Amino acid sequence: MELDKALQFAVILAWEDLMKASQPGSVRVEYRGKPGTSLDNVSVWWAKGWGYHDLVCDYWTGSSSTHPSGACFKNGHGSDKLADTLGFIMKNQDQFRRAADAGRNGLVLIDPPAVDERREAVTWMNQVRGSDTNFASAAD
Repeated sequence: MELDKALQFAVILAWEDLMKASQPGSVRVEYRGKPGTSLDNVSVWWAKGWGYHDLVCDYWTGSSSTHPSGACFKNGHGSDKLADTLGFIMKNQDQFRRAADAGRNGLVLIDPPAVDERREAVTWMNQVRGSDTNFASAAD
């Protein structure tokens, strides 16, 4: 599976949590890293309107003096589903492909999901749960 698709599914699975504190809008996920290398950070943003974005969370694989590792939610947002799914993706990056022509910067745009997109995301999660028992217990 493509990394971008997994990140899209992470947001779709947490959509209801994310929209509790916000009016409906779209979400964007940003990351930086060269193809073939592990990502250290993923940022999730909620698009409130044209040109205005609100940081939902940052996910860091490592900690430093400026940030802890894991999901750090901002601006009243929170979602255990998003934190768990991002954690799985970031810890298992070798399971996800990035396009050979991908640049350093990645951007995934997610509009309010349709029913079939939600169904596809749930199917993916069920497959992940079947193959990773540690994630299954953390996601329940």
